[in-house]
Amino acid sequence: MNRQLLVIAACLCLGTLHAQELALHTPLHLSGVARSGYAKEEMLKKEFSERKLAWPARQIYIRSFKYDSQLEVWIRNNTSEAFQLFKTYRICTLSGALGPKRYENDYQVPEGFYHVNEFRPKSEFHMALGISYPNASDGLLSDSVRPGGGIFIHGSCVTTGCIPIRDEPMEEVYLLAAQAREQGQDFIPVHIFPIRYRTPRSEQFLAKNMRDNYEYQRFSSKLRQVFEHFEQHRKLPLIGVNARGEYVFF
Repeated sequence: MNRQLLVIAACLCLGTLHAQELALHTPLHLSGVARSGYAKEEMLKKEFSERKLAWPARQIYIRSFKYDSQLEVWIRNNTSEAFQLFKTYRICTLSGALGPKRYENDYQVPEGFYHVNEFRPKSEFHMALGISYPNASDGLLSDSVRPGGGIFIHGSCVTTGCIPIRDEPMEEVYLLAAQAREQGQDFIPVHIFPIRYRTPRSEQFLAKNMRDNYEYQRFSSKLRQVFEHFEQHRKLPLIGVNARGEYVFF
C-alpha cells in the first residue's frame, strides 16, 4: 500500500491529536442536567431491557441522511458483532444544500466520514457532540485557508451547518455516546450521507441535483460504497483518503 495513503488514512481514522485530547478530557457526564440525565438513563435502560439488549452499549455508530432529515444510532457490544439499529431520530432543520462543506460560512452540513471529537454537556444548544470536520479529505478538497469548522450534533432547532435534533433526543444520543466512551470506545464514527440511498424519492432528488456535476457524482458514489457495505454486512470498512482527497476503502 502506498505510504502516503497509509499516513493519510491514519489521520482520517484517528483524527488529530488535539481533537482526540479534547474528546478524552471533556466531561462525559450530564453535569448541570443531572436530574434529567438520570431520568433519561433509566428510560434507556428500560428500552434496552425490553429489546433484550445489553446496557450500556459498548460501541455505537452514528449515521445521518441530510435530505431525509434522519439521524440513526447503531449499537453493538464488541468489534466481532454486527451493529443493530437502536433508534432513528428526526433532524428538525437543515441549512445549505446537497454536497460537501468546502468553505467557512457556506452553511453546508458536511458529507463524509467523521468521528465524535468533543463532548459538550453544557452547550449553547443544550448539549452537543462535536464532529471532526475538516477531516483528511476535507483538508485536501476544502478551502485551504478558511475551510470552516465547529460542526456539532446538538439540541435546539437552529443551524448554520450543524445537525440539530431537539433537546430531549439529544440527551439520549449524548448519553449513549458518553456511556460508550466510558466503556472504552475512543473512536465513535459519524457518517453523513446526502440521502438515504435505495429510497426512490431521495435517489431522484440526488440525481437531479448532481446531473451536471461530475465531481459530485464521483464523490457521492464513494459515499454510497460505504453505505452499501454497511447495509450488507452491518460492519464498517476501514476508510482512508488518497493523495487526491478521495475516499478509499479496505
